[in-house]
Amino acid sequence: MRLSPDQLIFWQSGFVKLNATILYTWALMLLMTVSSMLITRKLSKDLTRSSWQNLLEIIVTAIEKQIEEVGLSEPRKYLGFIGTLFLFLATASLCTMLPGYEPPTGSLSTTVALALCVFVAVPFFGIEEQGLGAYLESYIEPTMIMLPFNIISEVTRTLALAVRLFGNMMSGAMIIAILLTITPLIFPIFMTMLGLLTGMVQSYIFSILAAVYIAAATRTRQRSPRLSPTSTNSQRT
Repeated sequence: MRLSPDQLIFWQSGFVKLNATILYTWALMLLMTVSSMLITRKLSKDLTRSSWQNLLEIIVTAIEKQIEEVGLSEPRKYLGFIGTLFLFLATASLCTMLPGYEPPTGSLSTTVALALCVFVAVPFFGIEEQGLGAYLESYIEPTMIMLPFNIISEVTRTLALAVRLFGNMMSGAMIIAILLTITPLIFPIFMTMLGLLTGMVQSYIFSILAAVYIAAATRTRQRSPRLSPTSTNSQRT
């Protein structure tokens, strides 16, 4: 039994390998790209719209609403990144219904890559919103002593994102593989549906955590204005 799609190698030349993780990841990206092109090639503003366009609008509206509820005031600005993360993970979970398919999220290399995307996106959006100086200053708030702790926090939460996603995705695939060897077919079907539900939940959690981290990095610090002596005296009187 394979613990990871990395162990399924289709082609190898020296140290260069083409394993299931790479192949299924690129196949998944190609599927999403072609699907988005086909769905958006004939968008309509009229009341009569295709079923695929209605589905796309529902998904986009739901993602925008979730981003806004997290605390990001301009959801369209972050829709491309957070929405792509969610759709990639959700599509990877949906494709588990296909025979012979192993989701690339069952590999630690994939989940680390996704977590690193969040790791890079957080300071990117933070610097874009606050400026380089204000963003770097947030690492030493409220005192300079917090600098190493804030840096450690950035690294550990990225690691936690990768390990959490990898553990949940891999555990579901392992349970289904074990059940297929010791139980009849009907029971693993129910477990596959449960694994699909778990994958969708993990896609939502991963995307929401990414939005939360970005919201924390892009928040504007509210400073109370200092009272001048004149205003202070007037308040006393």
